[in-house]
Amino acid sequence: MSMRPTTPITPTLWVNGHDLRQVADYYLEVFDGKVTGDSPFTVQVTLDGVPFTLLQGGETRFEPNESVSFALSLPDQESVDRVWDHFAKEGVPSACGWIKDRYGFSWQVVPTRLYEMLTGDDAEATARVTECFLQVHGRAFDIAELEAAYAGR
Repeated sequence: MSMRPTTPITPTLWVNGHDLRQVADYYLEVFDGKVTGDSPFTVQVTLDGVPFTLLQGGETRFEPNESVSFALSLPDQESVDRVWDHFAKEGVPSACGWIKDRYGFSWQVVPTRLYEMLTGDDAEATARVTECFLQVHGRAFDIAELEAAYAGR
């Protein structure tokens, strides 16, 4: 298997104290992808086509925090719920679609439709949907709820 990255930027998740193949399996349960390489201290995976490196860093310890996160743009409610529910099993939900996974990495689980509503030409509709999504805390986005706010219902 190739150990060479396929893109110039590859996110690396530092996950000391865990079996890297089990970490890879955790992410591959929710994302389409595969293991593309491994070594004693790293496992390379693709998650929905994006390369990631999982790193076992020895005695050096780092704790993930919200200063670096991954935003997901998902096509439908089923996809939003599937990813959210997977991370929520052992993760920590937060506001506005943010959730930390079991390893402490932050993801924003967002329906693609929300991005479309936020970039539309109707400033009043955008304001309504913004107010709606700011009220979402500890749960996944509900596309029907966002659509209703955007439409003014």
